Amino acid sequence: MKPAWGLVTLRAMRFKGTESYLTSESLRSAVDCAVALQRPLLVKGEPGTGKTLLAEAIAAALGLKLLTWNVKSTTKAQDGLYVYDAVQRLHDSRFNDKDVRDIRAYIRMGPLGESFAAPERRVLLIDEIDKADLEFPNDLLHEIDRMRFRVIETDEEVVAKQRPVVVITSNNEKDLPDAFLRRCVFHFIEFPERDLMQRIVHVHHPDLADRMVDQALGVFYELRAFSRLRKRPSTSELIDWLAALKSAGISSVKLDEQLPFIGALLKREQDLMAFADQFGGKMPKRA
Repeated sequence: MKPAWGLVTLRAMRFKGTESYLTSESLRSAVDCAVALQRPLLVKGEPGTGKTLLAEAIAAALGLKLLTWNVKSTTKAQDGLYVYDAVQRLHDSRFNDKDVRDIRAYIRMGPLGESFAAPERRVLLIDEIDKADLEFPNDLLHEIDRMRFRVIETDEEVVAKQRPVVVITSNNEKDLPDAFLRRCVFHFIEFPERDLMQRIVHVHHPDLADRMVDQALGVFYELRAFSRLRKRPSTSELIDWLAALKSAGISSVKLDEQLPFIGALLKREQDLMAFADQFGGKMPKRA
């Protein structure tokens, strides 16, 4: 099938993020490249760097509907195409309250199948692909490459009218097959440097005083540099922490045992204990 989105799109589209999703130049280039080449965009990075929100930003920037497929350990590629609800059909046949002869009524499109069947292009987010088994990534790209599938129960073929913009996220929990990687555009989202983080904070808390933002960022990055932490605080946790500080009317912070709402930043018992050991051996109060 002839691609609907040619290489000329790379010149036509320049992804710039959105008002609420700020990006780096390298990430913007990766998005443009994936869209132009009609390849899935594989995004890695530590939790809290905005991998999932990226798909929402791309959909908003392109004016397209977003479909989300949350991958689990038991997920199979077939699940994304469609599911035949035989149990519901059997239930309806037993109680004679529906005409069960129409099998189409019991076919449920999955996110991938819906993106193929849709009359207009969709943005498809396949979230946390590394949770599935090792065969899933290659099976998935096989279906995306074909851009069509057959519903066995009705012997009907669904052929994509538009190739979806596919964003795939991974938390690096397991290695992905080389064959899968070759067919993706890859980008690793680095944790934001302080200047970019300051802009992100301003988007979410525009009325926060510069002095308070400067102090909070200093504490946040010092805490992230603490080598004993198992889980370093992320961007989303910083935003939540600042919201808690603002709600409590706190206008000044420093990194010591009295740091308020520490439970908004540190989410593991071991990290709270390490923090307490560092600052006087006394457990801090949780938020």
